[in-house]
Amino acid sequence: MNDEEMHEDRNPVNPLPPVIVALFLFIIGIEVAFSMGARGVIGGPEAVGWRLAALQQYAFSDEIFEWMRMSGQWPFDQMIRFVTYAFVHVSFTHALFGCVILLALGKMAGEVYNQLSLLLIFLGGTVVGALVFALVMDTQTPLIGAYAGAYAMIGAYTYLLWLKLGLMGERQIRAFSLIGFLMGVQLLFGALFGAAADWVADVAGFLTGLGLAVFLIPGGLTRLRDRLRHR
Repeated sequence: MNDEEMHEDRNPVNPLPPVIVALFLFIIGIEVAFSMGARGVIGGPEAVGWRLAALQQYAFSDEIFEWMRMSGQWPFDQMIRFVTYAFVHVSFTHALFGCVILLALGKMAGEVYNQLSLLLIFLGGTVVGALVFALVMDTQTPLIGAYAGAYAMIGAYTYLLWLKLGLMGERQIRAFSLIGFLMGVQLLFGALFGAAADWVADVAGFLTGLGLAVFLIPGGLTRLRDRLRHR
């Protein structure tokens, strides 16, 4: 047995990419601070309102975007909402579900993409998700949560699966089964409990991750061209 095989035996499971771990810890760390503050463990009496204050300051607002677009003013403290909304959530459970998607898909995508690419995919999905949300929707409900960025990871992984199925000669449409399932679940919950506007950002995040994957995966654009030529 050579050194490479011994190394693989000692590491049968690929570790989580550090950038995904960092994003997870940052999101959960914020939630822990909010939870401890609400219980009076840290921060004093004013800590009870930390979550509400963060939502007011960092959530993405369609109303604020429309004001910026109409006035032609783009202050940094408002533009930063295109990113910061991904790190504030309505509850710990809300954050946890987003982190589960981020960890699961980030791990699978991390087997091919490098750390910078993973970060660009998450941030790209987050920013584009907010932009499409603002352009499509007309709502007073703010956009919050890591879901658009997490769905971008789904998009990146979908492209990997699409390539793999193509190389195996199988139906590539199967690569979209995961996003189809998740969108179906969202539609079901929307029918039962009322539709939430953030699904627009999620779909935009997914498409952004799918598009970025073509350019960020090693040899991705070349592989795509080869697959299209052989159709």
